Amino acid sequence: MGLQAGYHIYMEREPQGLDGSHTRREMKICPHFRLLGLCNNFSYVVMLSAAHDILRHEQASGNQSHADPGPTPISPNSSSRFDCNSVSTAAVLLADILPTLVIKFLAPLGLHLLPYSPRVLVSGICSAGSFILVAFSQSVVTSLCGVVLASISSGLGEVTFLSLTAFYPRAVISWWSSGTGGAGLLGALSYLGLTQAGLSPQHTLLSMLGIPALLLVSYFLLLTSPEPQDPGEEDEAETAARQPLIATEAPESKPGRRWSLGLVLLSHLLTLQGLLHYIIPLVLVYFAEYFINQGLFELLFFRNTSLSHAQQYRWYQMLYQAGVFASRSSLHCCHIRFTWALAVLQCLNLALLLADVYLSFLSSIYLIFLIILYEGLLGGAAYANTFHNIALETSDKHREFAMAAACISDTLGISLSGILALPLHDFLCHLS
Repeated sequence: MGLQAGYHIYMEREPQGLDGSHTRREMKICPHFRLLGLCNNFSYVVMLSAAHDILRHEQASGNQSHADPGPTPISPNSSSRFDCNSVSTAAVLLADILPTLVIKFLAPLGLHLLPYSPRVLVSGICSAGSFILVAFSQSVVTSLCGVVLASISSGLGEVTFLSLTAFYPRAVISWWSSGTGGAGLLGALSYLGLTQAGLSPQHTLLSMLGIPALLLVSYFLLLTSPEPQDPGEEDEAETAARQPLIATEAPESKPGRRWSLGLVLLSHLLTLQGLLHYIIPLVLVYFAEYFINQGLFELLFFRNTSLSHAQQYRWYQMLYQAGVFASRSSLHCCHIRFTWALAVLQCLNLALLLADVYLSFLSSIYLIFLIILYEGLLGGAAYANTFHNIALETSDKHREFAMAAACISDTLGISLSGILALPLHDFLCHLS
């Protein structure tokens, strides 16, 4: 039975306990969250994989079909040792993330209180619109508008579905994370594979229009409504793990539990304060990895291989997403509580690759491939374990808000990386 349009009635009752046991119903629900995660992040990933092609379109005058230009010419700036686009691929990153950042900042302020079904419908429509607009675009500006639609779709969907996990068994978070990782791998691999097979970027994007439709089918027709769970099903260890380690309580104003606006805001601020030791490491992880992805990938160009510049960029994106998928799918067997360690390791990755771009001491593209795969593993592990830890450490009453608030962190880190990557691109591309 599909979710009803008025599903928001569940918002008025306290979220039920998140049981990690593998019940029959749980195993029926969890795959749907993996499918939702895959469909939700797909357009976002494809736009990043197509970033090099989107910006090359500006230089390829008269290119009506967006065909793969093959080996890319040396940058118009002949004094540069890099093969640079006139605009950094970080521009695509910013178009793909800033609308998401706005949505996620609005989420804790009340967006998460809106009915779920209209939000999912808007997300699906924007995802389809992004593929169509970029495919038929004749300018970079129009293409970036299509990327913005993909960002709105991904951001709105992530806030919606992560909040939705508060009403289902805790295990759905692992499946959602695995699905978002799968979106990265499938999105990057499908774009790489179809373009490598000779399909133009335009036709490649149009062939992906079935994904937004699958998102809507998954939510409206396949996902079942949440049901009250029997507290007796939880064992003592699980109950203890779910205690509110993050302080969230504010006093109630009346026995009827009708809080004043001030008390609700106080409760949210206390929750947000308790989340900072997870939010800050995730911000750092995503800042470092997207600074690499959209600031350095384009500059890690090897001329002594059979791969063109555009093909190398697509391979980087695909390997990164493969690492993300593997680590986001490993939560059931590898739980990391101290996520700050992942932030440190990712920042070391950034320092290593930034030094290589400047000094060119890594002579093999295959070594770069391994580093990028490792980068993806760290990023995926940080995302999955952060939300898993938050689910464990927040009370049922505040889990929905906590999930909506915490998903600001990755987007904030990505946005900061895009802003700083733009001037870095200009600086490095003018080096002789």
